[in-house]
Amino acid sequence: MKYWFGYLTAGIFGAITWILMRFGERFSTLVDMVYPYVMRTLQTILAEWTGAVDFPVWQMLAVALGVLILASLVLMIALKWSPIQWFGWVLAVFAGIYMCHTLVWGLNYYAGDLAADLRLETSSYTLEELVEATEYYRDRANALAEQIPRDGSGNVDFADFEILAESAGEGFRVLTYDLHYPVFAGSRLPVKKLGWADMYTAMGITGVTFGLTGEACVNPQIPDMALPFTMCHEMAHRMCIATERDANFAAFLAGSVNPDSQFQYSAYFMAYRYCYNALNSVNSQSAAAAAARVDSGAGQLLKQDLSDYSAFFQAKQDRGATKFADSVNDTYLKVSGDESGVSSYGQVCDLLVNWHIQTVVLPSIAVEESPFDPYDEYQVNLEGRVG
Repeated sequence: MKYWFGYLTAGIFGAITWILMRFGERFSTLVDMVYPYVMRTLQTILAEWTGAVDFPVWQMLAVALGVLILASLVLMIALKWSPIQWFGWVLAVFAGIYMCHTLVWGLNYYAGDLAADLRLETSSYTLEELVEATEYYRDRANALAEQIPRDGSGNVDFADFEILAESAGEGFRVLTYDLHYPVFAGSRLPVKKLGWADMYTAMGITGVTFGLTGEACVNPQIPDMALPFTMCHEMAHRMCIATERDANFAAFLAGSVNPDSQFQYSAYFMAYRYCYNALNSVNSQSAAAAAARVDSGAGQLLKQDLSDYSAFFQAKQDRGATKFADSVNDTYLKVSGDESGVSSYGQVCDLLVNWHIQTVVLPSIAVEESPFDPYDEYQVNLEGRVG
């Protein structure tokens, strides 16, 4: 029986995790009302503790755990312990870690959508509305592309990682206190550089947020034009915005209201990429013609940045490593409660199009309409009225 204690412990941890997930699924409204607000406070406390050092604490803990497992494996062989018993306790350790993760952060997947917190009405949209939104983000990116720092060859030359990290929280401050969105009232401490960046770059990973330590970490090797957006994305995760779609949208909003033009450009650059990719994926002749028309309107600087962005990942990514990482991430997201998996990243286009309709198109229509004048003969038929 002693050989199965580890498996029993792992089973108990797994059962508790399952119960927590089913509770979040069944009582999502209650979770949305309480859980994110409590956990944002916890994340802020954890971020302050781990912020005392520059390196990601969770990575050091991962190394320590790996060393302990390796040492236990050596002892198992040397002392002739049962490998079945050893594996059971290793399984219990990982089951316990995942249970703790679910408890202190993972239930955010069952909270309400960010759109509801922002009072953003979301609905299906037409191809024309997608094209108009894509053109809007393209035009904003075109204008901002001329305002950001560049080197003598025209390549983007943003500030150092540490300077950008210090500025990333300003956009969330504006969203929280100036625009009155309390959903962003979380930790605005700077993100950290992700260690072992070469490995993560090969797998196409731009950032990682670890809820158990309250750390938002960003790969420092990614292209400059995506760096501010990614910083805001990982900070959004630390603010308990769980799904990739919502974290991407939060990153756009935070970047677009940040007074630093580098963050603004990064926000509109990524928004344009997501919307253009969505438009380009529509399988119809009209969509293909629209995509070609939209692409032709991109300025030279924007086209150069788009090309540099794609070239970076084509040169640095390892296909096998990226496929493996995507598979692991997709499984994690689906098991955790995000049914869309990795496709959730691109679904931000739905929010971007609806945001464009609600905040750009509709207000412009209201302004263009003339105010009602009951004495205007062009607005009211006054025939037969007594003067």
